[in-house]
Amino acid sequence: MTYQLKAIGKVKNDETGTFIQLEPEYIPGLQALEGFSHINVLWWFSDCDNDADRNELQTEQPYEGAPEVMGVFATRSPARPNPIALTASEIINIDFTNGMIRVTFIDANDNTPVLDIKPYTPSFDRVETPGVPVWCSEWPKSTEASGCFDWGQVFNF
Repeated sequence: MTYQLKAIGKVKNDETGTFIQLEPEYIPGLQALEGFSHINVLWWFSDCDNDADRNELQTEQPYEGAPEVMGVFATRSPARPNPIALTASEIINIDFTNGMIRVTFIDANDNTPVLDIKPYTPSFDRVETPGVPVWCSEWPKSTEASGCFDWGQVFNF
């Protein structure tokens, strides 16, 4: 079966910070987004969209202390059958006229296509006591804490 996707905008990283720039026809979709502190951004790993990465289903120990071989669905790797990513981002401000959402962070490169935006709502998105394997149990417990965490000590690449 074939599915059709169309980017609604792009991630922009410049000297002023990080923001999502919507295509003009999607700007009306921002209506009533004010008041939400965070959004879930679905974006395309466009830099990793190739046949080799789409066919990689296992990888050798990407994280310190992780199993020797891991399935792609147990990782946040960009190499996956459908290179779709998800990031919860804190909103700094929204420019409703120009279709720009300034965010504190998103782990996407400049000009990365954005597929969708959904408001972060604790009733659907927050898990009070999530379980994780022992090998990643010392990772930060929130996106806020992740900002100052030394991720270089975690990854094996």
